[in-house]
Amino acid sequence: MAAANISSSLFTSQICLMITLIFTLLSSSPATFTAPPPFKKIYAFGDSYTDTGNTKTSTGPAAFNYVSNPPYGITFFHHPTNRYSDGRIVVDFVAKALSLPFLPPYRNPNADRSHGVNFAVAGATAIRQSFFLKNNISFNLVAQSLQNQLVWFNKMLENEGCKDSRTSPRECRAALGDALIWVGEIGANDYTCSLGSSLSSKTIQTLALDSVTVFLQALLNKGAKYIVVQGLPPTGCITYSFALASPDDRDEMDYYNSHLRVVKNARKYGFKEQYKVCCGHGGGPYNFDIFNTCGSQSSSSCTNPSQYINWDGAHLTEAVNKVLTNLFLNGTYCSPPFDYLLRKKLQSG
Repeated sequence: MAAANISSSLFTSQICLMITLIFTLLSSSPATFTAPPPFKKIYAFGDSYTDTGNTKTSTGPAAFNYVSNPPYGITFFHHPTNRYSDGRIVVDFVAKALSLPFLPPYRNPNADRSHGVNFAVAGATAIRQSFFLKNNISFNLVAQSLQNQLVWFNKMLENEGCKDSRTSPRECRAALGDALIWVGEIGANDYTCSLGSSLSSKTIQTLALDSVTVFLQALLNKGAKYIVVQGLPPTGCITYSFALASPDDRDEMDYYNSHLRVVKNARKYGFKEQYKVCCGHGGGPYNFDIFNTCGSQSSSSCTNPSQYINWDGAHLTEAVNKVLTNLFLNGTYCSPPFDYLLRKKLQSG
């Protein structure tokens, strides 16, 4: 993850890994910043790891298309909220730490947007949808890419008179001066939806990075100054990937090894299940069936999600999301440290 006080000519974009050593500081909670809150609003972007309701069962990715059904949301909200977890996700804990309410989804026109908006969409890709369709890729693909989220964001800002920082500086300062921009995970879906196609991973990597770079530059042009860019998890080490890959398809990449070292000591940190999903079907080592995912009639959920790392095969439990947020906000897995961004914000008045 990268956090920085960003000017139009320079920004820092060092990204930390989400999952590595997520179990440290398990018992502590994300810090809550005292009044006055450093930010008055949050604008969030990304995919299902950040989506707080822009996706429903009828509009989400095909592989996990029951997000509007119980037991999603059972831990905290006690009902489905179209979040891909049993409860809160990282951006919820970030909002709480900054003494702000949960972010409403952009697709809810009646929501109170005075403290920010969430533009993230489950299944979203960094690369435009048209690229995948041109290459005959449609499985698990949703229409809203990162560029679509930017279009929504620009529309909202233009309604507030903010066109860009050069032609409408006063309006853009009013809209973005006290805003934290949270760019959640984006790019993992680009890889997963193109598996089995003729597209190389190098092509996906290059195009995805270019897309995110253009996106970040567009935010800078609007006048955004405080941006956090969340890194990607090691997608090859989540239950979804393990369940679909052959047992001998394991590499020695650093992502995998660092994750594996922690998972071997999961019980020490309070987690009972390293890879087995809490909500799924089929039992066995993973309790995951791609044709009977969480929320389907044939699925069932565990009674103790806090002892599980993985919620539904691809997404994390609230317990892990809480740990991740703590690691991000305390500075250990954020470069520069999140505290640096806060100091810069408070110094700016």
